[in-house]
Amino acid sequence: MAKKTNTTLWQRLRSNRLAWNLFLIVAIMLALALMAHFVMQVATRHGARRTVPDFSGILLSEAEELAAKHDLELHINDSLFVPAYEGGIILDQLPEGGVEVKPGRTVYVTINSFRQKMVPVPYVAGRSLRQAKNMLEIAGLEIEELIYRPDMATNYVLEQYCGRQQVLAESRIEAEMGSGITLYVGVDAGDNVTFVPQVVGLSLQQAKGRLWESGLNVGKVIYEEGINLLNQKDARVYAQSNPAEQALSLGAPVDLMLTLDLERVKQVRAEAEKLAREAAAERLRLEQEQADSLARVELMGEIAPEAAESAEQTEDEFFE
Repeated sequence: MAKKTNTTLWQRLRSNRLAWNLFLIVAIMLALALMAHFVMQVATRHGARRTVPDFSGILLSEAEELAAKHDLELHINDSLFVPAYEGGIILDQLPEGGVEVKPGRTVYVTINSFRQKMVPVPYVAGRSLRQAKNMLEIAGLEIEELIYRPDMATNYVLEQYCGRQQVLAESRIEAEMGSGITLYVGVDAGDNVTFVPQVVGLSLQQAKGRLWESGLNVGKVIYEEGINLLNQKDARVYAQSNPAEQALSLGAPVDLMLTLDLERVKQVRAEAEKLAREAAAERLRLEQEQADSLARVELMGEIAPEAAESAEQTEDEFFE
């Protein structure tokens, strides 16, 4: 009896065109959803995992073979030049070794260049120190040392040297990327004082830039234990030998201390910025007092002759 009832329901469904079409649409959608699910499972290899090998310290060619065995792909994301390592050696990777990933995952690696890239040295003599610094940085170079000489054009570059070779307008000199250029800079008599910038919390390159723009040299760079050529870019300044807003002679060196402890940096930076603001406010106050004193002296200098002249006139009138 149940079989007959089921058959009747099926026949009724097929005889009703609207109901039958709706049934077909729902069935097709369910079938497509199931098919998509199984295709995604196969395509993404659901449940399959691979452990990323540690590629650090091995040649790129060997790393590619090892990656293929683990069903992974390698992609060169960056290159550095570290003289202590052989050219083509993998220095860093992402994801790191030991991490579990899906098969077919791309591992991005940083390799050691076979030689440092050579770049042309721009001619910066005759420009302001800030312009010269920017031009050198754009070229992939930096300042080796600032040497000040007496000249009426304070903080303008007089000469530049790449090693022992002077760079002239017609020179076609190349240097290794990242190397330093010595700048001879002018300083007018009585205008040789600058103020130390606040660099706590900055990267080494940012701190260098701030010091150079202020006419100061970078002194000793002291790294905490654990900092190497690969993670240097992540280190931050946590202390400087001279506090912010301290007056120094142009060309004086400032030592920098760096750490990878970002929580520590966050704490000391807040305190350093507070002290820098207080020192700057005090300096502005003293400068204003000095300006007011000079203004009073000038005013007294103007009043004194007038007072003398008035007294003389009064004396003349008295004797008359």
